[in-house]
Amino acid sequence: MKKLPLVSIIVRTKNEEKWIESCLKRIENQSINSKNIEIIIVDNNSSDQTISRAKKYKVKIFFIKKYLPGKALNYGIKKAKGKYIVCLSAHCIPANKDWLKHLLISLKSNKVAGVYGRQIPLPYSSDFDKRDLINLFGQDKKIQIKDTFFHNANSAFRKAVWKKYKFDENTEHIEDRIWGHKVIKNGFKIIYEPKAVVYHWHGINQEMDAQRCSKIVNILESLGQEYKTKHFDSIENLNCIAIIPLRGESIKINKNNFLLEVTINDLKKSKYVNNIYIATDNKKNILISKKYGVKAPFLRPKYFSDDHVDINTILSFYLNKIDIDNKNHTDVVVVATENFPLRSKNIFDKMIEKLFNKNLDCVFAYKKEKGTVFIKKEEVINRIVDGSIPKKINPEVVLISRIGVGFVCRANHLRAGKLYSGRVGYLEVENDFSMIEIDNPSIPDFVKNQIIQKLINNS
Repeated sequence: MKKLPLVSIIVRTKNEEKWIESCLKRIENQSINSKNIEIIIVDNNSSDQTISRAKKYKVKIFFIKKYLPGKALNYGIKKAKGKYIVCLSAHCIPANKDWLKHLLISLKSNKVAGVYGRQIPLPYSSDFDKRDLINLFGQDKKIQIKDTFFHNANSAFRKAVWKKYKFDENTEHIEDRIWGHKVIKNGFKIIYEPKAVVYHWHGINQEMDAQRCSKIVNILESLGQEYKTKHFDSIENLNCIAIIPLRGESIKINKNNFLLEVTINDLKKSKYVNNIYIATDNKKNILISKKYGVKAPFLRPKYFSDDHVDINTILSFYLNKIDIDNKNHTDVVVVATENFPLRSKNIFDKMIEKLFNKNLDCVFAYKKEKGTVFIKKEEVINRIVDGSIPKKINPEVVLISRIGVGFVCRANHLRAGKLYSGRVGYLEVENDFSMIEIDNPSIPDFVKNQIIQKLINNS
């Protein structure tokens, strides 16, 4: 391997912000000398921070508009200078430093057209995907003479072979299987090398019977430690920030203290929040925040305080401003307002951990409510949940969520204005006080202060 010629690694991307840095870091840390490696990214108009994050590494970036999987690969390989070509999906993360070495060893034989490696699931992979990846990508090396299966998410081949047998540019799926069929029919062999391992969060087959699948996964995972899933990264490596949106002056608790201080202190107790920002239109709030080391880069634009402006617009605006001033890209954002001072003190870390462990895009806090629920639109009131039906036979459960209590979201979803989209999770709040909101303008200030102080003392 010391005399290894240049290796070109082709990485196809489309909004891979969540994965791209983990992928590129693992490539850079391979046991093979990095001087023998060039990394080529073929991007399909990513709208998130995939490219800006990728530029932190030594990569060549090309763009393709009309995307087809085989076409994108062929385009990247044409730009490649290496004798050996490696195809790696952006969300496939090499599991160790010898991944690339093991992938390339079997290519020494001219009779071998290509090598593909093992793919193992992650803890948050669905049971369907765990079953499929564990069953398909086993631990025994295979030399395929008749079997045409080939998976290019984690694969290698010589460029000379590719020049004769390029990937099909017209198909939308299984271009790798089509390529495998061609080379096998022309007398080549394909090798499956289980030592070339990557983490891959999703499987390759369509999901089917959930109950049956879950049983199969449980059996597989009970066979030994090697089948159990683990994270390739640590939750502590996430760059997590918090934003406190606040319109108008913070509510006074007493002569010297403000309600804003309670939320700041709650966030400062988090194990994962690195920086706290306040998005406010009031200078006094900035002064309060600075006492606690909270960042307040500027007053938010006046029109953001209009009643019609939604929270997602405000957060997206601030996050983009923060990213400009912050060299470290933001991964996760925690949002909370001052109006819920009795929230559970560890609620933020619980939501962050759920987001990470389940690979979610957003996590919201909720509380179960009993009784009948009505909805009023203009002057029309309609019942949507009948609380008179006994709980044992009523399948409807009312879940109440308040954004101000706290929620956690991937930064790329907030930037794109997709607060409730993607993989959304929920965290049940068991403490009823968490949902008490101190924001009723009809309550006199002296009464409000007494309520706040009493609730805080009793919490």
